[in-house]
Amino acid sequence: MPIRTQQSTAAQLNTRVDNTVRTWISHIHVDRGIGRMLVLLVIAFALFAVMNPRVFMNPLNLQNIMVSAPEIGILAIAMTLAMLTGGIDLSLVSIANLTAITISTLYTGVVASDPALAESLGGLIVLVGIAVGVLGGLINAFLISTVGITPILATLATMQIFNGIAIVWTGGKTLYGAPQALSGVGKATVAGIPVLFLLFIVVAIVIGLLVNRTPFGRKTQLQGANPAAARFSGIRSASVLYGTYLTTGLLGGLAGVLFVTRNPTASADYGTSYVLLVIVIAVLGGTNPMGGFATVTGVVLATLVLQVVQSGFNAIRLSSYEYSIAQGVILIGVMVFDQLRFRRRTRYVASTQTRNIASMSNVGDDADESADKVGSP
Repeated sequence: MPIRTQQSTAAQLNTRVDNTVRTWISHIHVDRGIGRMLVLLVIAFALFAVMNPRVFMNPLNLQNIMVSAPEIGILAIAMTLAMLTGGIDLSLVSIANLTAITISTLYTGVVASDPALAESLGGLIVLVGIAVGVLGGLINAFLISTVGITPILATLATMQIFNGIAIVWTGGKTLYGAPQALSGVGKATVAGIPVLFLLFIVVAIVIGLLVNRTPFGRKTQLQGANPAAARFSGIRSASVLYGTYLTTGLLGGLAGVLFVTRNPTASADYGTSYVLLVIVIAVLGGTNPMGGFATVTGVVLATLVLQVVQSGFNAIRLSSYEYSIAQGVILIGVMVFDQLRFRRRTRYVASTQTRNIASMSNVGDDADESADKVGSP
């Protein structure tokens, strides 16, 4: 009887400790990805609104923030997906540029002979551009999953290849021209909110549901958290990686469409600083660079934080170099804060487990004493 009592108590203790740790981890995820970004967004917005309200709070400036955020945000979401598997995609901006160049080239080629036909084929031209993005993602998936090249090296190589193709294609010049329908979407608003920003929110919701509510999303998270466990669980790593990098290619292509939607031009060197920027946004948004966890909501908020900071720096007439410094300071500050909090919580959980184990030992001793009393004459 005492042995059964101890086993039952131990089982209850294990369950209690497991639930405590799970709750602790879930709080870390929420705080990392969403809570801190909400706080930073409010602080940044309030700070620049006080420093130069005439410029920063101008409705045109606020609209510019919402117009500039989508292309950066979609690239950051794509980077988040790659990081979720424990990888990375350095070729995203190059894929976006190839998409934009494809759209501009096809449109200007047709419009030179028949402007009406070029406009009527606008939708098809956009689809071809997005298909180029998906093809870039497929090449990355093949190199990473089938060939077995490390993601950072594979996507570094394809970034160089795609950049080279773009330079040869354009001759190093800027291309001008895009379907007028895209320009119309770029200028359109709904209740004062740019349509581009609404599209960004829709994409974020779709990817968020994909990651958190579908079997593919759960497999992707497990693949990043523990590839060995994923393999023993029957998850095919190749299919997960192909699906992930095809999706990042698709999102890169969509970002390329937004490039020409916001400004009907295309060039090989557009957004050269975006690669590091989207990595910073993904990490700030709560993405684990080692894989296994990401929050799309946090990435959206991180995108808005950095766009607000950039706009605020312009409002108070600080340079882009000082904005780069601010990016690094924000990233380091958040990472230091995370490390300090993680260590504090680790000590708390360790002390909680020690107390629970001690209480289990006391319960076992009490059970033994009770059994001795029952057995005594």
